[in-house]
Amino acid sequence: MPRPRKRRIVRRQPQPVVYKPAGVALSELRPIHLLPEELEALRLADVERLTQVQAAQSMGVSRSTLQRILARARRRVAVALVEGQALQIEGATVDVVCPPQRHRRRRD
Repeated sequence: MPRPRKRRIVRRQPQPVVYKPAGVALSELRPIHLLPEELEALRLADVERLTQVQAAQSMGVSRSTLQRILARARRRVAVALVEGQALQIEGATVDVVCPPQRHRRRRD
């Protein structure tokens, strides 16, 4: 029996979203599925520019697991772009953790 899948931590509520080439009906495209955890890994590593260790800690996974998630995500995004397919974000078991709110100082 395989080990239960560990829940991933993401900082934003993933919305079911589809990105597709303009001018082509969605029914004519093959969907490439991107999991919310893969989107979060891309955000942390490529947008926020965190190290893999920092990104892995943020998601509550090991560095090697983050590497696998990133590799899978980058491949799926590349395939969708190169082949002109739809990129669909949905699925997975994640825990959404809101980032701490920054307190603003009141000016009187």
